[in-house]
Amino acid sequence: MQQADWIILDSETTGFVAPIYAVEVGAQQMRGWEASGPPFRKLLNQNQDIPPEASRVHGYTREILERDGEPASQVYAELRRYAGSLPIVAYNLDYDMEKVLKPEWQRLGITPMGGGGFCALRLAQRLLDPVPAGNCKLQTLRQYYRLPEHGAHTALGDVETVADLFAKVLRPIAEQRGLDTWASLKSYAEDEWYPSRIAFGKFKDRSIYDARRNTELRQWLEWLANSSNARSASMGRWYLRQLALVKPSQEAELFVATGGSETQTNATGIILYVHPGLQRLRDLIAASRARLADLEATYTSERNHVLALEARIFQRLRMHFEERDRLRLVVRYRQVFLDTLLAEGEEEAAKTRDDYEQAEARTREEYEATEAAMGSKHRLSADEESELKRLWRELVKLFHPDRFADDPEKQAAYTNLTGAINAAKDSGDLETLRQIANDPAGYMLRQGWAAIDLNDTDELEQLQKLLNSLEAEILSVIEATDALKESDSYELSQVVEKDPEILDRVIGQQIEGINEEVAKLKAEAARLQREIAELSGDDAPVIG
Repeated sequence: MQQADWIILDSETTGFVAPIYAVEVGAQQMRGWEASGPPFRKLLNQNQDIPPEASRVHGYTREILERDGEPASQVYAELRRYAGSLPIVAYNLDYDMEKVLKPEWQRLGITPMGGGGFCALRLAQRLLDPVPAGNCKLQTLRQYYRLPEHGAHTALGDVETVADLFAKVLRPIAEQRGLDTWASLKSYAEDEWYPSRIAFGKFKDRSIYDARRNTELRQWLEWLANSSNARSASMGRWYLRQLALVKPSQEAELFVATGGSETQTNATGIILYVHPGLQRLRDLIAASRARLADLEATYTSERNHVLALEARIFQRLRMHFEERDRLRLVVRYRQVFLDTLLAEGEEEAAKTRDDYEQAEARTREEYEATEAAMGSKHRLSADEESELKRLWRELVKLFHPDRFADDPEKQAAYTNLTGAINAAKDSGDLETLRQIANDPAGYMLRQGWAAIDLNDTDELEQLQKLLNSLEAEILSVIEATDALKESDSYELSQVVEKDPEILDRVIGQQIEGINEEVAKLKAEAARLQREIAELSGDDAPVIG
């Protein structure tokens, strides 16, 4: 493998609906497990509109591509010189090659390039099975394994992340399994394979190796193998073959590796599925807790920055928002009044006034509630952020979902405790977080909640459930952080961080837009009032 030359490739496109056009192509030559030489990146100007949903992902618009892109035929000629006949690997090979590039090359009359490679996603799914990060989305694995952050959802950024994944995560596992040549790695990625955790049906999330002990699961796999659906039958037969390969001496190790299992982490932070002792499982739980604490602290800090900025914007725009929303209600209810007047007469139309007043009162209450909530939002200082990270390292020790599922009173107390933690986190209430982190039992006692034991048990099955829950929570926080970073508010907060004066310009533009809408609403409200006056013979405003 050390001397193998190959290419990692990725593309960004106009979307998933044919015809699909590439807007960016990125590639990296590899020698063995490491990047070799400079990367390749080109934007393509194909004179195509970019759907908004695609542009939101990769950030490219038609205007950007017309300014910075190059003709597709020229880009692919340069890609051919860069890649030659080397085998091509992509994180979703079927999409990048079969759905995007090959149809595009055919459309342009270009001879396909690159040798036969394999799908890096499929290789990762098999090597990491059962996937500790919860799924094999590229950005999820990047964050889970703490790989460097490149340009997410750009072709070159994703290529660089795949290269990091190969070098730092997949390599040690592959070498441990004797996959030390290009041919063996390619074959391993392409072999028939299915996840060890069942993904559907009554046994969803169970390890197939539980069938060595569970007769009902074994019968279900045999039923699956005899399914009339060819793919289901193939899967069932493959699972049964794997069970047949397991020797009695391996049963405990496989049970641990894929179900209620113990795992360990090697020096590079890669999870290897072996059969360590109970203490090693505790060590992995401790590492997962530390990881979750870091992620939670980072997410809370980033979210706090966004909320603090939104509070500043709201306070400066509230007067304008309120006037706009008041006029929206006036227009809406004057139209209702007019429609009811024509259809049902004056008495029924008069009831619209009460509906309007109630709606207006609710709107005022919503603004007051928002103002109160926004008033508590402030950006944390450096010292507060440092303390927040320390508190989360303490608070994450209290993470015990489903621990008290069989005791409703204790489950309610645990739910109350986690609810208090989340409420304090969302409001930036560091004092409450300090109280809980320093003395959770005392805090619960002061609230009148049932006493619960928050220490870990010595039961292997319970510890494994805790580890699985921690991994799921890590994934949840990673996804929440990704969603936050993809929001317009986060993007604005990053821009304002670099240039605070931009905020005044943004607010000015918003005021200008609101004022334009207000002018239109006033004109429409006046038009409706004139029509109502003509019908009723009364010039007094009926609403507003």
